[in-house]
Amino acid sequence: MPKRSYYVPSGGLPPQTQLMTDRAVFTNSYAVIPKGTMQDIVTSLLPFWEGARFWVLARPMSGFAETFSHYIAEVEPGGGSDRPETGTGVQAVLFVVDGKISLTIDGAVHEMTTGGYAYIPPGTDWSLHNRGQANASFHWIRKAYVAVDGLEAPEALITNENDIAQTAMPDCGDVWATTRFVDPGDLRHDMHVTIVTFQPGGVIPFAETHVMEHGLYVLEGKAVYRLNQDWVEVEAGDYMWLRAFCPQACYAGGPGPFRYLLYKDVNRHMPLQGVGFTHPTG
Repeated sequence: MPKRSYYVPSGGLPPQTQLMTDRAVFTNSYAVIPKGTMQDIVTSLLPFWEGARFWVLARPMSGFAETFSHYIAEVEPGGGSDRPETGTGVQAVLFVVDGKISLTIDGAVHEMTTGGYAYIPPGTDWSLHNRGQANASFHWIRKAYVAVDGLEAPEALITNENDIAQTAMPDCGDVWATTRFVDPGDLRHDMHVTIVTFQPGGVIPFAETHVMEHGLYVLEGKAVYRLNQDWVEVEAGDYMWLRAFCPQACYAGGPGPFRYLLYKDVNRHMPLQGVGFTHPTG
């Protein structure tokens, strides 16, 4: 098993002499949030969390993420929360990129280390604490669960990337692979969070254009990514949001693997409501 690498933001503040020109881009179809924007002064605090701060990478709003929110959390030793989620009907995925956390789900304690993945179903009683001696960092992806009559909600899942074999994509010579934490055929899940890995020279060989909304956080390496009509250079620590149907492709230039944490909404009918929609009668 190759050694995994995970970029971790460290905050701070650039000197007054630094140029303000950067790679940040915000459009109607995609956004690029470079790692250099994740400074101390842009962190958020959340209710009922102690010794913790959060970089908010995506949130539902007009012209941006519609189906999810994505945070990077930094929790000090002794910090955490007994009431981390204040919403109702909210599911979550946690992915640990630095340090150790103690995650308690329905009374069962799970010690999670770097590479650790947790799926937390809606309505779950859970808490999280850093009982170690160093800061812990993890990604926290939240989505309102779309229930379907006749399908139960998924159960909680705790695992680690290092315990899961990658699935190579078809006809790519093993240069493009996906780490899947849940069964893609399990229709109880309405979101997937995976890790996509490209070896140097690997590509998405066509402009993907599809209904799934994406959030991508680059864990390792660098690449040139096609976003709508633009080619954008990205590297470890950068974040990308892609609106549904935004054309996308990429080329991993090396010298090492290019890897990113990927969110997408899946397995549900398209909601037929809004302007021009009339409820059926009779």
